[in-house]
Amino acid sequence: MQIYLPIAEVSVNAFLLLGLGGIVGILSGMFGVGGGFLMTPLLFFIGIPPAVAVATEANQIVASSFSGVLAHLKRKTVDLKMGTVLLVGGLVGSGLGIILFNYLKALGQVDLLVKLCYVIFLGLIGALMFIESLNAIRKSNKAGGTAVPTRRKHNWVHNLPFKMKFRVSGLYISVIPPLLVGVLVGILAAIMGVGGGFIMVPAMIYLLGMPTKVVVGTSLFQIIFVTAFTTMLHATTNYTVDVVLAVLLLVGGVVGAQIGTRIGVKMKAEQLRILLAIMVLAVCGKLAFDLLVQPAELFSIGAGGHS
Repeated sequence: MQIYLPIAEVSVNAFLLLGLGGIVGILSGMFGVGGGFLMTPLLFFIGIPPAVAVATEANQIVASSFSGVLAHLKRKTVDLKMGTVLLVGGLVGSGLGIILFNYLKALGQVDLLVKLCYVIFLGLIGALMFIESLNAIRKSNKAGGTAVPTRRKHNWVHNLPFKMKFRVSGLYISVIPPLLVGVLVGILAAIMGVGGGFIMVPAMIYLLGMPTKVVVGTSLFQIIFVTAFTTMLHATTNYTVDVVLAVLLLVGGVVGAQIGTRIGVKMKAEQLRILLAIMVLAVCGKLAFDLLVQPAELFSIGAGGHS
């Protein structure tokens, strides 16, 4: 069933969009990521203009993340205090990201920026997570049981000032690292149309030392507000949020998030991390391949401002 998207100015199969929304929702519930790192490139591949894909995907992430957070709140696996600190940084970052996005859109370089950001960040994060997860699984197999997550009690993060107690996470650390993680994620949300979970989740585990069971719910809590704010800024400054596209992705995403949360609870933390790492690397590889094979498309966005 073909449906016309008024802002994107293309016709797309409605069931395809519902299916894509569902897949991303499942990922959101399982891994604590908004899923935008996968959905935004998929929208590029089916012909949605990059500026519309980024702005609209941020909107869909709000719904799937909200659905996932409700499930985690029931299990009391959300650190609201940590989430609020991350959120403050995220709101500042998304404001900065929108300014940069609008500047590059005016230059006609948004497509290139978005794809390069994906290739660089997904490649780095995917590789680090994959190596870390393999090591955790090896330790688990040697011990003959569940791997005990390595919590770095005395790294440089714990020597910084402005310390705060986070009871749910069992941490007493400086608010500076979570604020900086939030700022970075906010910038990425604005430029890449992602929740930023693929950076926030590893940062919360390995940099801040948070327990894995609390990380997913806390990540989703922060993602909701940052992506909602980003969507609002895109809608009011760029007019690139396609409501029809957003609704179809949203319906699929909400259903998928509930399924993903149930699957995630039944899997070991190391298994979840290695699956996410493989997925991140696969998307990175596809985007890098497209950048190398079809460079002519990078400059076609320059002709997009005629309407």
